[in-house]
Amino acid sequence: MAFNDVDLLIMRATQAGLPLVAKPYHLLAEQLNLPVDVIMARLQAMQQNGVIRRIGAVPNHYRLGYRFNGMSVWNVPDAEVDILGQQVGQLPFVSHCYHRPRHLPDWHYNLFAMVHGRTQEDVNTQITHIAQVLGESNLGNDVLYSTKILKKTGFRSGNNA
Repeated sequence: MAFNDVDLLIMRATQAGLPLVAKPYHLLAEQLNLPVDVIMARLQAMQQNGVIRRIGAVPNHYRLGYRFNGMSVWNVPDAEVDILGQQVGQLPFVSHCYHRPRHLPDWHYNLFAMVHGRTQEDVNTQITHIAQVLGESNLGNDVLYSTKILKKTGFRSGNNA
């Protein structure tokens, strides 16, 4: 997809995130001197074309008191990974869930689900719940705990002018 000038304006204005206000698209439209319906239409078009995967909040779990973050990794049958991923991704404590390729013979896991807790026991309880959802389709799992906070950023254009 080729970007037009409006798309580039929007991307540059939002690369650090949307404004944290009640009506972020309206403020963005005001800042860019564009109608809000143009902003929303261009964002929707970029999302439909795969330029933007999703628009959502990215909370700082540490500031919210969630000090334990675990990427649970699961070995499930490939024929079931999509449906199982949908089920796991709908759990209220899973922040993101996705299918990843195996890297045999060392890495058997193909389903990843990130969970957060105030204690390691909270995370372990959530992982036990995921195992119950997966049932007999769980052919093995592990959890990788975060050891440091990584800065999350959005799109960065080559020219920030």
